[in-house]
Amino acid sequence: MTLYNHEYWMAKAIQLAQKGLYTTHPNPRVGCVLVKDQNIIGQGFHAKAGEGHAEVNALADAKQQDVVGATVYVTLEPCSHQGKTPPCADALIKAGVACVVYGMQDPNPEVSGRGLKKIQQAGIEVIGPILEADCEALNPGFIKRMREGLPYVRVKLAMSLDGRTAMESGESQWITGPDARLDVQRLRAQSDAIVTGIGSVLADNPSMTVRIDNKDQDIDPKEVRQPLRVIMDTALSIVPEAKILYPTKQAWLFSVEEEVEAEHLEALSKKGVTVRFSPRGDDGRLDLLDAMEQLADAGINEVLLESGAELAGGFLQAGLIDEIIVYMAPKLLGSSARPLFTLPLESMDEAVELTLKSVRQVGQDVRLIYLPTYLEEDN
Repeated sequence: MTLYNHEYWMAKAIQLAQKGLYTTHPNPRVGCVLVKDQNIIGQGFHAKAGEGHAEVNALADAKQQDVVGATVYVTLEPCSHQGKTPPCADALIKAGVACVVYGMQDPNPEVSGRGLKKIQQAGIEVIGPILEADCEALNPGFIKRMREGLPYVRVKLAMSLDGRTAMESGESQWITGPDARLDVQRLRAQSDAIVTGIGSVLADNPSMTVRIDNKDQDIDPKEVRQPLRVIMDTALSIVPEAKILYPTKQAWLFSVEEEVEAEHLEALSKKGVTVRFSPRGDDGRLDLLDAMEQLADAGINEVLLESGAELAGGFLQAGLIDEIIVYMAPKLLGSSARPLFTLPLESMDEAVELTLKSVRQVGQDVRLIYLPTYLEEDN
């Protein structure tokens, strides 16, 4: 079978994996197709944690068709360990498939390669990686958490044509139009956690929830999973009535322990709020790296940062931002309005370089996605 054919069928598996974009947390998005005599005889994707993996669903989809001798195309190496579901490698071996073509190896260093080795030892041909970069793009957060112990962080910003996010008074509703705001809801829906700062909470009292209506053809509102809401609140100055703390048991507060009053902590705990502590960083503020490590330890793959300029600047200076998403509106807010990032830069030598990843018109606004160049320097 030619490389072209392998890429064709793997592309089909990638399309299937994308169906789990909003639902698989904390598991990766995976797609699988079974091919025999150049026809798909079964296909599946992983939809939710605890439910069948892509390979098992594809085998089930084949029903009464003979899968013996079939070729399996799967975007991620089949698992070899017992979790909430049995090992997929065992299921493929038992089914009698002839070949497994994989998109990428499992990024977990403790299990990477074991599923493929198990399949090979059973006498099944293994080919790959195929369309590896495209398969990796399905799960940037899962991959980064496995490899680096950190979540993948996107920062979402809305600005005017002159690069301003709010008026000097803080007024910011609405800079962008309804299409851009709907696009943000999709970003929230695919994120495991939304992070903001206490300044934004006190100023705007936001809910930071996913709000999808039946008009959105890309997402079933019934399948929407509300992400964890995370507030960086060094002095724990939030009030228990803040909208962002509801629904209960879906909010974390990061604070510095010595600044917390026991009485206030107890009141928040009774509301179902989880308070986590991080040390002070070198700048005297909450250590953002430590907070992100704690989120990764809790299984958080993808983080959406929605905050003011100060916290966004702090994340950027700490090297924690993987992707900058800017919605630019056809408006001018003036020179006294607020900037995108608070960055104490004094010369062109200190300028933060960005690489443009994509440009797309969203309604009357333009969505720009940038990658910080420090990511390229690390690779």
